[in-house]
Amino acid sequence: MHQPPFTTRPDLVGTVGMVASTHWLASAAGMAMLERGGNAFDAAVAAGFVLQVVEPHLNGPGGEVPIILYDSARELTRVISGQGAAPRAATIEMFQSLGLDRVPGTGLLAAVIPGAFDAWMLMLRDHGSLSLSDVLAPAISYADQGFPVVPDIATAIAAVAPLFRAHWPGSADLYLPAGAPPQPGGLARNPMLAHTYKRILADSSTRDGREARIEAARRLWYEGFVAEAVDRFCRTQAVMDGTGRAHRGLLTGDDMVDWRAGYERPASYAYGDLLVCKTAAWGQGPVFLQQLALLRDLDIAGMDPLGEAFVHTVVEAAKLAFADREAYYGDPLFVDVPLEALLADGYNAERRRLIGETASLEMRPGGAGNRTPRLPSDALTGADTLIDPVFGTGDPTLGTPDRVVEGDTCHVDVVDRWGNMVSATPSGGWLQSSPVIPELGFPLSTRAQMFWLDPGLPSALAPGRRPRTTLTPTLVLKQGRGALAFGTPGGDQQDQWQLAMFLRHLHHGMSLQQAIDAPAFHTAHFPASFWPRRAHPGSLTLEGRFSAETIEALRRRGHRVTVTGDWSLGRLSAVSYRETAEGPLLGAAANPRRMQGYAVGR
Repeated sequence: MHQPPFTTRPDLVGTVGMVASTHWLASAAGMAMLERGGNAFDAAVAAGFVLQVVEPHLNGPGGEVPIILYDSARELTRVISGQGAAPRAATIEMFQSLGLDRVPGTGLLAAVIPGAFDAWMLMLRDHGSLSLSDVLAPAISYADQGFPVVPDIATAIAAVAPLFRAHWPGSADLYLPAGAPPQPGGLARNPMLAHTYKRILADSSTRDGREARIEAARRLWYEGFVAEAVDRFCRTQAVMDGTGRAHRGLLTGDDMVDWRAGYERPASYAYGDLLVCKTAAWGQGPVFLQQLALLRDLDIAGMDPLGEAFVHTVVEAAKLAFADREAYYGDPLFVDVPLEALLADGYNAERRRLIGETASLEMRPGGAGNRTPRLPSDALTGADTLIDPVFGTGDPTLGTPDRVVEGDTCHVDVVDRWGNMVSATPSGGWLQSSPVIPELGFPLSTRAQMFWLDPGLPSALAPGRRPRTTLTPTLVLKQGRGALAFGTPGGDQQDQWQLAMFLRHLHHGMSLQQAIDAPAFHTAHFPASFWPRRAHPGSLTLEGRFSAETIEALRRRGHRVTVTGDWSLGRLSAVSYRETAEGPLLGAAANPRRMQGYAVGR
């Protein structure tokens, strides 16, 4: 009797709905919305707000979220930019006047407008069906009544407990309630965050109608008591940060009043009979598309998906695409990004010839659109002397060169019975990166650390500009309908881990769960997006489940190989939708690494 290949979790198949995310409670909250008749958009919003509560070291209400959605009734695919912009006062000259050559990764100086709330509300208003109170109820319950502390939360809080005690009393009050970090397996609460959401519900409930109440909630956040509390905190509190000095924040209530999340057309690339959709180049998403363009005419299907030829080819394509990210990507509202040229067949045919039989050790951006690429100065990459012994490297990673606690992000994917689909990657507002605003129960995002203070670079700091984020959800269309939604946390590695999963699923017949379970790999060949922006030319990190023969063959090709834990890279999740003769079938899969991700559906 034929036995199906082993997977760590079942490949879920059903007809009602599917939710996959980086935390089981978020997936369950999303599924609860589907069970009560809500759609994928309602489910994603509920899951997103639960993630803010149960993974506060990975995202928060003061953070950001890029969302890609497919609305089946309207046959519409859109990106919602939930990435907040830099404040009006955030100029290169201002930071230079403080004697800084970088935006610190911790504190208040790096705060951008918190964009996640409005992004979720915009999707709920225009595409959802349930009420604001319905989708907020699970998050409020967990914040008020308690949620289980996963080991990574305890580790993160323990790493910054001295900082909280010495400098950030609001964070100490919330996260060290008994004077010590919480223990894994116990319950933690955030009563002030619950109060914030309850007040939003109470104050918006006087409006008539679902949409009017959602609009009232948006105003309360960006023009009402939330914005007022943010303004007051940034204006009056001088907070110790990664510079080793205390600074007040630059973010004001006026910045928040003038900002709202918005819809955009996705960047897209036709790969076979699929159309792959990502954010525009204010995120790193187009590097996924560039890698597909580079690999398109190579025999990926003929390669062993666990073999050295596959790993080598995919990694060498990544090096080329990420070099172009460094040279060209930035907020398209401010910077002319040559994205059409970067995805053009001729350009990628020329670039493809650079993929040789041995590992490249060079940064090789191309001349897209006949432009001369400009990279950040080598002097600004990898300087360990600038790592503060108390505040570490900036977020989301904590610690010093001798002791590093890696941070991360969240992700959620949803598909419903009608074929609606959502992929979202919430992040920012990490508990370890900025002090809690006591009357609100959450810290602000420090995403401005991703800007460069060199005015000649496309990702340079400027007021109103979005930082070039690493957050990169993916949505794939087939014959104009949503077919796949997937993503992962992981900073610069997100579009590498996702790509390997996608190629193995598409070209090698792996199910979604098999492709997620398969051994992962990535390179850190290019400057990292987070301080200290180290580049490791020729590096290749592999999970230990690759064969010894494959690892040795990659070393012979010149890759500087590091073998890491067997189950250590990535936190992928995915959902799918396909038509059959008997009707639509929905699928989902989740990541076994860290024993936290979860897919649910029926």
